[in-house]
Amino acid sequence: MKKFLKSLLMLTLFSLAVLTAATTALADDVTDYIDEALKFYKDGKYTEAVDSLNFAEQLIQQKKSAGLEAFLPEPLKGWTAEAATSQAAGNAMMGGGISAERSYTKGDSSVKINIVADSPLLQGVMMMMGNPMFAASDGGKVERIGGQKAVIKYIPADKNGDIKIVVANRFLVTVEGNGITDADLKEYAKAIDYGKMATLP
Repeated sequence: MKKFLKSLLMLTLFSLAVLTAATTALADDVTDYIDEALKFYKDGKYTEAVDSLNFAEQLIQQKKSAGLEAFLPEPLKGWTAEAATSQAAGNAMMGGGISAERSYTKGDSSVKINIVADSPLLQGVMMMMGNPMFAASDGGKVERIGGQKAVIKYIPADKNGDIKIVVANRFLVTVEGNGITDADLKEYAKAIDYGKMATLP
């Protein structure tokens, strides 16, 4: 058991080191937690070491989730928008991962854009979206938006709909609209820089 814990800790430490190197301007408390974990590990306190690594990982994920906010577009002309929000979800939520969200309004019309990344649960969603028969059976249709494959569902009678786009097999972008035209729903989806998003570490 101890041998397994040691192997797990070393693998986690290596993964965090790589993630830290790929993330700029990290707060000092991230490296403090990693240093603390190393000290606990050397002292044979494996449970405490794992706890410290979990804190470090959560802080790095928070940094990454804040970076997603930059991809939430400005409101279209005549619309207003709330401040973007982001969070790093624990394993109990979405299997982990990070997300960012922003809401937009114009009179009785509303749009919400959500970006989720690095969640293990996304793999199942992506597999279903990759099947055109699944999209059609759920009332959707497949189109290209911003060079990306998108599944679009829109009900003209209700003026409600949503667009789902998978980017680089890592990100799930969802644009939901209520009391909105099909054109405006697509315009919000087109306003996102998917090419730049795909290059995120």
